[in-house]
Amino acid sequence: MTVIPAESRMAGLSSRSQDSGAGEGYLGGQGSPSSIWPDFMVGQTDRPVRVLLVDDDAHIRLVIAQELMADPRTLVVAQASSLREGRKAIKQHEFDVLLVDLHLGDGEGFELLDYLKTVRPSAEAVVISVMENDDEVLRAFELGATGYLSKNSWFGNYPQAVLQVVNGGASITPNLARRLLQRFDKTHAETPKRHEPAEADRLSDREKEVLRMVAGGYTTAEIASRMEISNMTVNTHIRNIYRKLQVRTRAQAVRLASLRGLF
Repeated sequence: MTVIPAESRMAGLSSRSQDSGAGEGYLGGQGSPSSIWPDFMVGQTDRPVRVLLVDDDAHIRLVIAQELMADPRTLVVAQASSLREGRKAIKQHEFDVLLVDLHLGDGEGFELLDYLKTVRPSAEAVVISVMENDDEVLRAFELGATGYLSKNSWFGNYPQAVLQVVNGGASITPNLARRLLQRFDKTHAETPKRHEPAEADRLSDREKEVLRMVAGGYTTAEIASRMEISNMTVNTHIRNIYRKLQVRTRAQAVRLASLRGLF
């Protein structure tokens, strides 16, 4: 496992700031990415998004790390080359986003996605892979990933993916998104229409109100304040929503509720 010393990281950030120059290299000379990045977004030059990178290919790790460190809004705090090192790094380091390859030398990255939810439930996860296998993508999202980036894609980049997911969005290549939509449409068309008065349709008005606020990006504390209830009560509502919708993350709950017209 590789840990980048704080001094080296800060020196790199300083040199990048000096070299970037105003009005150079981004959007046709309109300044560096950080110079036009809104101050209300997560990922500022004085508080960059911390990234843990797990990949068993040393060259790929170097390329990704260099790209992330070239953007002052993102910072690689540690790297790991295996499933075993990845588990250790997740436990030892404070970070905001996990970038993980699915196929590691001693196991599958899926295990790290599952482990992440237990040890660092507030962290986001973006899968990086050579292949865009639809079944693997769906499994990764079911395990809580909010991004899936192909190493061979011309669309997007690693800092962009990291910043998207940490600000509440999702990162996925256009080609993959289109395939998944086509797959969803086909499955939806082939599924016989039937009414399912399951627990999902029995969300209470209070649970629906909580879910609408979750969809609006409110935190547990903000929901509690607005609804004048305790954080514990909010979490109880969210657990009930997960159980009724049979999901494991807030993003999955919002997506499923939207598809079923529960809002």
